[in-house]
Amino acid sequence: MNFLEIQFGIGGTAKTLPADHGYALYSAIKKALQQVETLPQDMPEDVKLCSVPGIPIEKGKIHLHKKSRVRLRCPADQVQTWYRRLQNQELSIQGHKIRLVKPRLMLPEASEALKARMVTFKLEKIDHPELPRYFLESCQKGLDRLEIKGNAVFIPSDADGNLARRTLQVRDKKIVGFSVAIEGLSEADSLKLQWHGLGGRQHFGCGWFYPVKEEDADEI
Repeated sequence: MNFLEIQFGIGGTAKTLPADHGYALYSAIKKALQQVETLPQDMPEDVKLCSVPGIPIEKGKIHLHKKSRVRLRCPADQVQTWYRRLQNQELSIQGHKIRLVKPRLMLPEASEALKARMVTFKLEKIDHPELPRYFLESCQKGLDRLEIKGNAVFIPSDADGNLARRTLQVRDKKIVGFSVAIEGLSEADSLKLQWHGLGGRQHFGCGWFYPVKEEDADEI
C-alpha cells in the first residue's frame, strides 16, 4: 500500500469541461499511452483517476478554476513513469482541449472521515425504491472484504436536500451510483480505503475517496 498521488494543473484553451467527463478523461489518457510503444497500452488496474472538480455553470458543464486538477494515484515505484509521460500532455475531453502542467507529488493524508463523489456497484436493478438500501449493503460488503471498519457509512445529501445520486455515461450506457461518506476510520483504514477505493469504474473517477476537510464547495 505504498502509493503516491500526482496532481496536474490544467492549462490549454478549455475553460470548461462536461460535468460527466470521467470516461472521456480515461479515454484521452489511454489514447496518449497508445502513442508510445514502450508504455502499457491501457491504464493498469492499480492506477486510479479522479474526475476534475469545477463550478457548475449550466446543465452538463463545469467551469475550471485554479484548484481544478487532474489527480492520479499509483504505486510509488510507478511515479516517474506517470509523472514524465503525462506532464505537458494535451488531452481532448469531448472536444475540450486541456494540457496537464506543473505536476506536484503528494503523500496520501489519513483522515477519520472520507468522502467519494461517486461509487458504483453492479446492481440488478437501478430504478427501485429500495436501491439506496441495496447500495449501502454493497458498500458494507466491500468494506468488509477490505477489512475496513468505520462507525458510519452513509449517502450524503446534495445541495437540494436529496440523496446524492450520480450518473456516469460510458459509451451508450448510463451508470448509476451515489456519493458515499465514511466516518470513524483509523489512520491505517483511511489510507487503505484511499488506495483500494470502493466499487467499480475506478479508472473513470468512481470510488475515489478524499478527506472530507478538502474543500468541496465547488464539487460537481
